Amino acid sequence: MYDMVPPQPTQPAQPQRQKRLSVPQIMLIVAALGFLVWYLVKTFVPRTEPYAQITLDAIGEHYSGDCLIVRDETVWPEDGVGSVEYIAQEGSVVRLNDPVCKVYSSAYTEKEKKLLQDYRDDIKKYQLELLAKEVATDARVEKLESDVLTQAREVRDIIQGARGNMLNQEAQLNEAIDARQSYLRDKFSSNDRMSRLYNEEDQQLRKILSWTRPRPAQRAGIVSFYSDGYENGLKMSNYETFTHTEVRNMMNGSKPAASSDERGKTSVYRIVQDGSWGVLMIIRDSKWNPVEGSVYELRLENFKATTVYAKVLSYTRMGGELLVRLRVDDTSVLPVMYLRTCTGVLGDSATSLTVPEKAIYTQNNQQGVVRVEGESKWFVQVTVLKKQDGMCYITPVQAGALEEGQTIKLFN
Repeated sequence: MYDMVPPQPTQPAQPQRQKRLSVPQIMLIVAALGFLVWYLVKTFVPRTEPYAQITLDAIGEHYSGDCLIVRDETVWPEDGVGSVEYIAQEGSVVRLNDPVCKVYSSAYTEKEKKLLQDYRDDIKKYQLELLAKEVATDARVEKLESDVLTQAREVRDIIQGARGNMLNQEAQLNEAIDARQSYLRDKFSSNDRMSRLYNEEDQQLRKILSWTRPRPAQRAGIVSFYSDGYENGLKMSNYETFTHTEVRNMMNGSKPAASSDERGKTSVYRIVQDGSWGVLMIIRDSKWNPVEGSVYELRLENFKATTVYAKVLSYTRMGGELLVRLRVDDTSVLPVMYLRTCTGVLGDSATSLTVPEKAIYTQNNQQGVVRVEGESKWFVQVTVLKKQDGMCYITPVQAGALEEGQTIKLFN
C-alpha cells in the first residue's frame, strides 16, 4: 500500500518590489528631454532675430523756464463802443483798407435794431398777402423762391455733415434772399401801403447807419478780434527793456501800462505781423551762460508743442534766475497767435540719430550698426557721440548712410 500524503498548501510568491529611480537618473532624463526639445526647436522653428528702428532725438544741454510771448501787433481802440459787427474772418490776412468791421456807437441800442426788424417783418407779411391775391402765377417769383430754398437746403446739408464750404454757402443763400427781396420791392413799388412800409424801413436804417462807423484795416497783416490787454504795452519795439521783475509780474497776470490815449477805450481789432516774434524767458538755472547773438532751439510747451529756433538778444540774472530775451525770425506767428504765457525748453542742442546700445557692432575694429532691408544686411560704420539710458547717439561716417525709421539688427 502506498502512504497517501495530502498535498501541502503552497505559499504564494511575494511580488518583487519595483526599484525607484534615483535623483541622478531623474536629472539625466530631464536633461535629455530638454536637449531634445531644444534641438527640435532650433531645427524646425524659424529663428526670430531681434531688430530695432533708428530714431531721432536731441543731444545737448536743455534749460526749462517760463515764457512770455511778444508779437508784432497793433490794436485799434474806440471810444463809446456799443457793439461790433465783424466783416473780416478771424485769423484771415487783410490788406490795407480792406473792410474789417462795423462799430456801433453806445447810442445805438438793441431796441433800434428790433424796430428795424419789425418793419421788415411787416413788409414780408404784406408781400405774402399781395402774392396770395394774384390770379396769374409769377414765374420770376417762383424761380427766385426756388433758388432760396435750394441754397437753404445746401446750408442744412452742410450742417448735418455733408461736404462743402459753409461760408461760401451762406454767402450764396444771402445773395438769393437779396435777389428775391429786390424783385418783390420793385414788383409792389406802386402799392401805397407797401411804399409807406418801405419808407419806414429806410428811415430806421439810415438812423442806425448814423451810429455806425465802418472800420477798414489800418495796415496789412493777420486780423484778430481777440485781445488780452498786453498788446498796448508789450511790443516788439520795447520788450527788450523790461526787467526781470516786470516780466515775472506780467507772467503772473499784471498787464503793462497803456498810454494815456488808449486808457478807457475798447479794443476793436488787432493786426498781427507774420514772420517775426519775441519771447521773454525766465530760466530757473543760474549756471548757464547763453551766447548773445547765437541761435538756440526753443520748444514751447502748450496744448500743441511748438519747436522753433530763437536768437539770444540779451540776458540778465536776478535771484538765481536767468532772464533771456529771444527773437524768432522767419517763422509763422500762427502757433502763438493766441498764446501769451507758457513753459518752454531752451537748449544748444542738435538732432541726432539714436539706436539701442545692443545695436552697436564692432567689425575690423570699427564700430557700426547692421542695417536690415528685406533679406539684405550690411554693416554701416558710425561714430558714437554719446551713451545715455541704454541708447547711443550716433552719426554715420558716410553722410546720409542712415536715416530715421530704418531697421537695424540687435546683438546680445
